[in-house]
This record gives sequence, C-alpha cells and structure tokens, in this order.
Amino acid sequence: MGGSHSVFTEAELDDYQELTFFSKKEILHVHKRFHLLDPEAVRRDKNACLPMDTILELPELKVNPFKDRICKVFSSTDDGSLTFEDFLDMMSVFSDSAPKSMKAEYAFRIYDFDEDDFVSSADLREMVNRLTGEQQITDDDMQHLINNIFEEADLDDDDALSFAEFEHVISKAPDFMNTFRIRL
Repeated sequence: MGGSHSVFTEAELDDYQELTFFSKKEILHVHKRFHLLDPEAVRRDKNACLPMDTILELPELKVNPFKDRICKVFSSTDDGSLTFEDFLDMMSVFSDSAPKSMKAEYAFRIYDFDEDDFVSSADLREMVNRLTGEQQITDDDMQHLINNIFEEADLDDDDALSFAEFEHVISKAPDFMNTFRIRL
C-alpha cells in the first residue's frame, strides 16, 4: 500500500479517531485489512463498498455463526456490503476498547433476526440453532431452553426481550466482552 498514511488526510484521520475507539495507527491498520480484502477496488476508492461475500473472507468472520447478521447490522446499505467506514465501525465495536454498553447494543441488533426491536422466541431459536450448528437440539429441549431464558430475563413477561432486558442479562455475563471482539 506504500505510504499508507497518505491514504487519508490528517483531518480524516482525526475524524475517524474521534468517532472510533482507535488510534490513528490502528485506523491505518484497519484500512490495510480492508484493502487486503479487495486491493483493486480499494486502490480505486479507499471507501469502496465491498460485497458481503468479500467481507466474509476475514478469518474472524468466516467461522462466526452470526457472520451474515454482523455484516447486515454494520452495513450502511442493509445488504451486508461494507464501505471502509462501515468496516471501521464494525472493527471499532468489536475492539477491546469499545464499552460493554456499545457491544450489548450491537449484539442485541445482531440477535434480533427479524429486526422488530425485540429478541423473541423465534430469534432465540435461530440463535441457538446457529450456535449448536449440526448438533441440533430436540424441540422439547429447545422450548425448555427458551422458557428458561425468558424466566431469567423477561422481566415484563411479554415473551420477548427488550434491549433493556437483554442489556440486564449481559451485565451478569462477565465473559461477554471476551466473546464479542475481533483482534486487529
């Protein structure tokens, strides 16, 4: 990429630094990772919009059962394709420096498969199926698991988790920060 600092003006780097949890050096590193996904497209336009299939070549996403949802949540076009700024936002939220509250907000959006602003039993079912992969659990076990989650977390007994309820559950999970990250 040669002289990668020249990719952005000082003002652009200042803006990105202000809007993320990254230093200027880390922003340039994130851009280098973005560039490596499609060097030709990014050479033509540093903020190129790369298709989701290309973004999913990132090793950290390739193995993630929620990879499509992650891309869609961070996509400014809602189809999973990401511009550099979308990619930078995603990497920033998944960084160690992002606050737990921000990670919880994005996790909620990722797990809200039907995008109705609630994590419903259908969303939980999809989440568990993705996490268990080929080790699918029986319908009875699935229902028992969903009932237990709602028993613990559904404070208003409406059979759905609002963001506040979801965030409350996450606050009890000390390992959440460790599982919701991508290393630079």
